[in-house]
Amino acid sequence: MKETVNFCEARASSSTANLGPGFDVFGLGLDLFYDTVSISKLATKNGKIKITLENNNKIPSIAEENSASLSVMKIAQKYKIKNDLDIRITKGVPIGLGLGSSAASSAAAVTAFNELFQCKLTENELLDFAAEGEVSSAGVKHYDNVVASLFGGFVIVRTFPTLQFVRINAPKDLILVVCVPQMVTPVKKTKIARSVIPRTIPIEDHTRNLANACMMVSGFLYQDTKLLTSGIKDIIVEPARKSLIPGYEKLKLNAIRSGALAVTISGAGPSMIAFTNSAKKAHKIGKSMEQVFADSKIQSNAYVCRAGGGAKVISKY
Repeated sequence: MKETVNFCEARASSSTANLGPGFDVFGLGLDLFYDTVSISKLATKNGKIKITLENNNKIPSIAEENSASLSVMKIAQKYKIKNDLDIRITKGVPIGLGLGSSAASSAAAVTAFNELFQCKLTENELLDFAAEGEVSSAGVKHYDNVVASLFGGFVIVRTFPTLQFVRINAPKDLILVVCVPQMVTPVKKTKIARSVIPRTIPIEDHTRNLANACMMVSGFLYQDTKLLTSGIKDIIVEPARKSLIPGYEKLKLNAIRSGALAVTISGAGPSMIAFTNSAKKAHKIGKSMEQVFADSKIQSNAYVCRAGGGAKVISKY
């Protein structure tokens, strides 16, 4: 007999995107911070969605404006599912700080909905529906954070000619130091950060960024942390965004001097992420990053973590 599921709960991890030269293409799941989304299927069939925010009132409670419910609505429309839904969102990923907060909610939501209604979505379909939620925060569908939250690890995604992604495990010795400043960021922060990106670039800059990106992919494939971090250098997008990060230059310099192999903006910022292969140096790197934000009168917290993450069902009945 087919199992009847009326409730499903899933969680998905934070992520970092771009990783330097991989703008809108590279993502990395983080074993740090998680969003949890539970969906209850009601007997009534009016197509209505009720959103309950368990621990945070800073995200929209209107279904069309919330990344989790927006993703779910798109699946329901395609499969003509009319059941009223009760969606509960517990935020664990900091909002608006460059750690894929909206993507984590979307990834958890589509994972729970797919299990609840037994839609049997393919990985690409899960990804595409989850990316619908990014429209609520960024104004466009983009996939780098979403694919990392859904599947974890290092991911490469492209959308042309068709949606396609590749997932690669991170090297076992790769350690990440994520410094999260307690800053008030503007509404639609991602959209603003995208607006400062240059629309035309010299071919020389494109070539250098492409070479760096290739070094990164090679490093992940060969499980070589030093090789992959040698490619975390962006000369196109990050220079346009660095003015949005207080103390950006000094923070990078301090982290490198403390033992980081590379430092970059996490997603659209303002969080910064350092890469190392030394557990002994990770704490020192984090303290050096916190100090730079403190010099700008901004409190921050540095977290040491590994790559990982991914979405999974944690409860159903």
